Amino acid sequence: MEADFAIELGADDETLEMPWAAPDSSLRYFDLKRSPEFLHEIQEAQKVPELGKFLAEVNSASSIFETAKCDVWSSSEINPEEDIFGAPIKFGGYIDLLFSKERSRFSFEQHEATVKWLTKALQQSPELPASAEFLVRRCYYHIQKEIKEGFYITFYLFGYGHHETEARQQWGEALKLAEQAIQQLSEP
Repeated sequence: MEADFAIELGADDETLEMPWAAPDSSLRYFDLKRSPEFLHEIQEAQKVPELGKFLAEVNSASSIFETAKCDVWSSSEINPEEDIFGAPIKFGGYIDLLFSKERSRFSFEQHEATVKWLTKALQQSPELPASAEFLVRRCYYHIQKEIKEGFYITFYLFGYGHHETEARQQWGEALKLAEQAIQQLSEP
């Protein structure tokens, strides 16, 4: 599996506000860490059970993370750097990860060390037509009546195949490896 990380803290880079909601309130943040029963509200998790299992694990009491947003899709748009997989279809998406401990949310050093560790763990995984990328980004946490600037991690993961079923299968295998890495990272 290919794996990498990047730091995206520029003025034009993606940011997140927590908690978040779409302007029309059709989509919004669900606190799955404290209220796992809301997992059934996540449309993507209903369509893709592998994602639902991952979200349940990452939001479990034993995990150092919780999730903020996610999405999945398939595409035939293969970037030049993805040509190494020799496949015309990719399946994947992203999951936004937050540290559960509030003080960790404001530590750039902890975010950077974590994405480096996760990248290295996935680089040592079995050979698989999949790619992972961890991005440290800026997050604005609404805490009571104050907004505090911190960080979050966007985890992109793609599996590649000759058809969508194969690409999704590779993505699912890679997602299991990422889940195992996060479990290992969460061990005391």
